[in-house]
Amino acid sequence: MELKKYLILVVGPTGVGKTELCLNLAKIFDTEIISCDSRQFFRETNLGTAKPSPSELAQVKHHFINNLSIHDGYDVKAFERDAMVLLAQLFKNHDKIIMTGGSGLYVDAICNGFDDIPEIDPSVRKLIIEQYEKEGIVFLQTEVEEHDPVYYGVVDRQNPQRLMRALEVIRGTGRAYSSFRNKKKTKRPFEIIKIGLELDREELYGRIDLRMDMMIDAGLFEEAETLYPYRKLNALQTVGYTEIFGYLDGDYDRDEAVRLLKRNSRRYAKRQLTWFRRDTEIEWFDPKQQEDIYQFIKNQIG
Repeated sequence: MELKKYLILVVGPTGVGKTELCLNLAKIFDTEIISCDSRQFFRETNLGTAKPSPSELAQVKHHFINNLSIHDGYDVKAFERDAMVLLAQLFKNHDKIIMTGGSGLYVDAICNGFDDIPEIDPSVRKLIIEQYEKEGIVFLQTEVEEHDPVYYGVVDRQNPQRLMRALEVIRGTGRAYSSFRNKKKTKRPFEIIKIGLELDREELYGRIDLRMDMMIDAGLFEEAETLYPYRKLNALQTVGYTEIFGYLDGDYDRDEAVRLLKRNSRRYAKRQLTWFRRDTEIEWFDPKQQEDIYQFIKNQIG
């Protein structure tokens, strides 16, 4: 009888401790890690996306980290395609694979499948861009919140490219962008064990603030400055960079940029939790409960 294959999924908000747990689980199960954090795909963005450190990456084989350039076009459908091909390859040598990240739409694409989004008439996007240039980001935020509150609950609301893409699909198809998460769950050739990490809000926010201080000390502002000429690229329209670009544009001083970095990172974490809590199959743990998590996985495997 063919042995069952298991995808061990570890999700949770930024800063909660997913990296450490996944490294430990990968060593226990002698396997590899797939990242489904869309912010970590790009080689040029290191500090602002809180990737695993070079020493952590060296401990266990990771996939979908530093695999793209910020100049490459990439979306959730492409990730689903590429990740499913990779999983088929990895399952030839491993019965268990670890997957982790905080990008809800990308997690759903692997767990549930993702409907193909029809081609949208370019005139739709052209009109949206024109409105955005006249009315600013509040126009995008208002439209997406009204027509797709589910996606608005998780999207980086300071990312005009993501908002424009959602609005383009809404206007072009008459459907919410989030509705393209396949309502009929796609059957996968493996079992999925879902683990969520959570902390008391005060502790989580304290960790996020401390980590941001460490990222700044490590050179986050300097990294953002080297990326400033490319600030309009979609890959850079994200928390950790847009706040510094505003400072470099002269919109506010450095202290305000630091305040915004911490505030927006906390808000991002809150949206991630909101998204993942919709999934009743996720078993939630404190990241310090590593032995309990291991036992839970063993029990699920049987």
